[in-house]
Amino acid sequence: MKLVIHGKNIEITDAIREYVHHKIEKAVSHFQNITNEVDVHLSVARNPRITPRQAAEVTIFANGNVIRAEESSENLYASIDLVADKIARQLRKYKERRQDKKTQAPATIEGIVQPAVVTDLIGDRTPELPNEVVRTKYFAMPPMTLDEALEQLQLVGHDFYMFRNIETGEINVIYERNHGGYGVLQPRNNNGHSNGHSNNGHANSKGNQMHIVH
Repeated sequence: MKLVIHGKNIEITDAIREYVHHKIEKAVSHFQNITNEVDVHLSVARNPRITPRQAAEVTIFANGNVIRAEESSENLYASIDLVADKIARQLRKYKERRQDKKTQAPATIEGIVQPAVVTDLIGDRTPELPNEVVRTKYFAMPPMTLDEALEQLQLVGHDFYMFRNIETGEINVIYERNHGGYGVLQPRNNNGHSNGHSNNGHANSKGNQMHIVH
């Protein structure tokens, strides 16, 4: 298993490196057969307004899937402990899903079968944007089905996941809805109509606007 440690605003000392290896290797010890690479990112926020300031993020590449966990606290070693426990739970869930898929029929995704255009994505929330771009991430985007994208969303621990739709070749975003279920953002053309046909509730469309499917 390959384990890579990165640091931002922090020196990765031998003591930190040894602690990370000990905690992360212990967390993934029961999942060595599905773990290809582990990427650990440790960072300390320089901005005093950001609390907690010391963060540990773990990304695991497992058989073509990405499993991610992140934790923050005021102590780097505590953050490593927390993220090690969290990634172990994520791996356990991933392994259980793989086993369930072998014994059960494919699950359907509720709430993504009726296309509808939503004009208000904010609702009663107050929009807040950061003053600057604080981080850029690059990642591979192999084509995948909606079911696979939903599984990835659950594995990375975010409330949205961007992916390339295997049916259309377009970039889509699947996200958790505030009132339950999931939604999908899909491109659509300027005249407000899909250029393609509907397939099991998934619009096949092209253009430069976003079509929201609930």
